[in-house]
Amino acid sequence: MDDDRDDDGDAQAVLTMRGVRKTFPGVTALDGVDFRLLPGEVHALMGENGAGKSTLIKVLTGVHRRDGGTVRLDGADLEVTSPQEAQAAGISTVYQEVNLCPNLSVAENLFIGREPRRFGRIQWGEMRRRTRDLLARLDLDLDPGSALSSHSIAVQQLVAIARAIDVSARVLVLDEPTSSLDAEEVQQLFRVVRQLRDEGVAVLFVSHFLDQVYEIADRMTVLRNGKLVGEYRTAELSQVQLVTLMIGKELEVLEELEEQPVRDPEELRSRPVVTRAHGLGRTGSVEPLDLTLHSGEVLGLAGLLGSGRTETVRLLFGADRADSGDLEVNGTPGLMRSPVAAIRHGMAFCPEDRKVDGILAELSVRENVVLAMQAARGWMRPIPRRRQDAVARKYIEALDIRPADPEMPAGHLSGGNQQKVLLARWLATEPTILILDEPTRGIDVGAKAEIQQLVAGLSRDGMAVLFISAELEEVLRLADTVAVLRDRTLVAQLDNTDLTQETVMELIASGAPA
Repeated sequence: MDDDRDDDGDAQAVLTMRGVRKTFPGVTALDGVDFRLLPGEVHALMGENGAGKSTLIKVLTGVHRRDGGTVRLDGADLEVTSPQEAQAAGISTVYQEVNLCPNLSVAENLFIGREPRRFGRIQWGEMRRRTRDLLARLDLDLDPGSALSSHSIAVQQLVAIARAIDVSARVLVLDEPTSSLDAEEVQQLFRVVRQLRDEGVAVLFVSHFLDQVYEIADRMTVLRNGKLVGEYRTAELSQVQLVTLMIGKELEVLEELEEQPVRDPEELRSRPVVTRAHGLGRTGSVEPLDLTLHSGEVLGLAGLLGSGRTETVRLLFGADRADSGDLEVNGTPGLMRSPVAAIRHGMAFCPEDRKVDGILAELSVRENVVLAMQAARGWMRPIPRRRQDAVARKYIEALDIRPADPEMPAGHLSGGNQQKVLLARWLATEPTILILDEPTRGIDVGAKAEIQQLVAGLSRDGMAVLFISAELEEVLRLADTVAVLRDRTLVAQLDNTDLTQETVMELIASGAPA
């Protein structure tokens, strides 16, 4: 814990969590984490993907049972096994996706399951009156009978907050509440949050927008890799310091990559352009940006969670539809209308979440490896089994996938070997452009080094690589050029000659060079 903590902070706290542990098969999600929340404060929980934020919230709200540690609410031990029990205890959560019923009225959403009744009949007039009183507390002027769907996402979130405080919430958890809001809607939400804070409600705030965190939060707790980094007063921690704490440095020592001379930026720029984007963007996702990628170049995308890294490559690959700008791929102009079109133009994309968007756990290694080839070929023209076997054997050997059994279900492999299977799937399409979104996350150090070696080798052989990693050290080790994103905006694209982590972190934190 940070030394700035008040000595009597735990005695004042409405919520204290001490030594909280949570493990899943093969993963320690929370490793002895401490957290406290004072009444009448907004406390931000900060950390990158995999830091443990979501798991801590799910332990607090009864979604997951903790494996160790203690949780106390108002000085009493707290044991909840469901979100309903947590809410009954005084802990309410409002998520990014509003968990209400848009087809019902505002009043029905506020009192669903708690409708005022008399002789078993719902008292609609009383419910509307109580709705107006509750909304007036938050300075909201809404028709209680209007359909929730007729209001903006911001207003729907405020209705969810109104419901939360009406069930006597002592602790209000706001999990990424501003991700889908514009600037004016954010200010409307923050006005309500400040009002609740001033009334003594303890607010736990999770957001990846640094400027918003610094605007609304009184304190912050930083997690990294499932461990507590520290608790800090927001006013006493600069954004650059926060970014440094969140990203940290790789604790394990990776195997050294083969020594390669730094490639001349001018020589790289003289190579053929394989991808050129101009003004490419999508409203609410990524601001219009320009990117150029050359044959054999590794372009690293750096930025915090939510900065627009994944959204950018999804636009390039056609997984999301751009609504501005134009794109040229391998000399052919035109936006990618679908991933299948992107594959046919020589692109390949290994997504961030290999378990959700990548590996099909029930299918064999062989079936996973040939999946993209089959998609490009068309499902009416199945790849002959002999060809499937040959392709699977080739990449199992080339990438050292273990165990080397093409018929083993991919879900039985380790995380590192699953990542290799996903890479094999795309390499089998013989792409000219390879997009890798967090390819080394959650895998052991040996597999991480192997994948880094593979990326370096592919680029030397002429393949263009777009590489995303939350670890700046990894980006700077592999990339020839680094594009820095902040708050869904490209703020810089720099040659990686004398580039340092400090320079990149300054850009991430402030949007301006040091």
